[in-house]
Amino acid sequence: MESTHLLGGSKKRVKIHPHTVTAKYATHTPYAPQPGVHTHFPQPGDDGYDDAPSFEDFGSFVEETSDRKQLTESRKWPLTLFGSRHNDKDTAHKLQTVGGGEGSEGSAKAAKGSGKGVGEQLASFGEASVSASRLTWVGLLGAALAHGSLIVLTRVASERFSLGPLFLLLVRSIVQLLSLAVPLHRGENPFGPEGYRLRLLCYGIAYSLSLCCAYSSLTFVSPGNATTTWRLATTALSATLAFLLLEERLGLADGITIAAGLCGLGLVLLPAVDETNSDSPTDPAVFWRGAFGWSLSALAGLWMALALVGYRSLKERVGVGTALFTVSWTGCLLAPASLALLQEGWSWPTSVEAWLLVLGLAACSVVAFLGMTHALTRLHPALVSASQSLEIPIAMLLHLAVLPLAPTAPEVVGSVMVILSVGWLVAMKLLPSRVGGRRQREEYEEILDSPIK
Repeated sequence: MESTHLLGGSKKRVKIHPHTVTAKYATHTPYAPQPGVHTHFPQPGDDGYDDAPSFEDFGSFVEETSDRKQLTESRKWPLTLFGSRHNDKDTAHKLQTVGGGEGSEGSAKAAKGSGKGVGEQLASFGEASVSASRLTWVGLLGAALAHGSLIVLTRVASERFSLGPLFLLLVRSIVQLLSLAVPLHRGENPFGPEGYRLRLLCYGIAYSLSLCCAYSSLTFVSPGNATTTWRLATTALSATLAFLLLEERLGLADGITIAAGLCGLGLVLLPAVDETNSDSPTDPAVFWRGAFGWSLSALAGLWMALALVGYRSLKERVGVGTALFTVSWTGCLLAPASLALLQEGWSWPTSVEAWLLVLGLAACSVVAFLGMTHALTRLHPALVSASQSLEIPIAMLLHLAVLPLAPTAPEVVGSVMVILSVGWLVAMKLLPSRVGGRRQREEYEEILDSPIK
């Protein structure tokens, strides 16, 4: 398809290809329209033209175009697991609906005269974008606090009330079934929109399998080691899977920061001095029991990384309430299966304190899930997982308050590295450099000035 546009004394020929857009300029004497060539482009005020796109749309534009994702998506990964066969149809439908009549030119001029200037629009856009980013990171930090509380509450429930981890997972999944009210209230299908239900089901199964593996590992290794291994594997694998399945890359600064956080998690996993200097022979049963627990933790990280990447591909189609309900009902099916497989006994709470503890676990899990899932609509899965590494130092501090246990030197150093890495990550996102801000403003102005929308 070719289109011509008069610019000064030059003739602009634009060739639009499914993957590329090419523009050529050539000087011609008086412009004469050619028969069969479309020469109209939507102008401000026409139907389908958005003069000042919202910061959410522009934020996704900057994120997608920074690595030319859209131009190579269908060419490089036509059969990707998380790709949508409806993307091309949606894009074609949008292209067909863009445009408008000539009668709206007067209203467009009036809107230009009474509206804000580009500078004021950019300023308001920047303020709104920073405000939304702050809310996103506040939700992520709140989710990390909830995750740290979950670790401590699970350990207290196991040691003081003899409640098994998988039983706690089953109870919290049953309580979270109340989230069914959210999609019903919004008039949405609780099992997802048509055409995306299978992918939503895979997301729920991956998330529930991750929780089952993580809670099962608590039977074989200590909660601190199991959680640290789970978080380390989730962060590393989500960065890899997001690149392979979604072609979402991490920036150099983000990659260095996440690597520093992973090194801190590795220091937390270092064995204590008394364990390394032990001369007594290791029981083979104890060794294989520990190895099985570590394997379950790593497997939980793999399933969680798949779940994060899966929801990242569904962020525009599936709401947070629908995702929570999916995770809840799949957990109600997989948790009893894990209980029967590991032959973990049923132990119901027998006191009011135990029931309050279980309800507190369910509340913390809901808060953590909402914070993470909402952040996935705006941030890279690896960044979301890396921010949750704060649960390790938070759980350590809560352990000192609830279960007095002195941490080792590697645990302290590793926790400090995790705190510094997450703090630096948040600072980079909320306090962008002038160069980055100027670049985004230039791209935004280029969008507004371009005749092709």
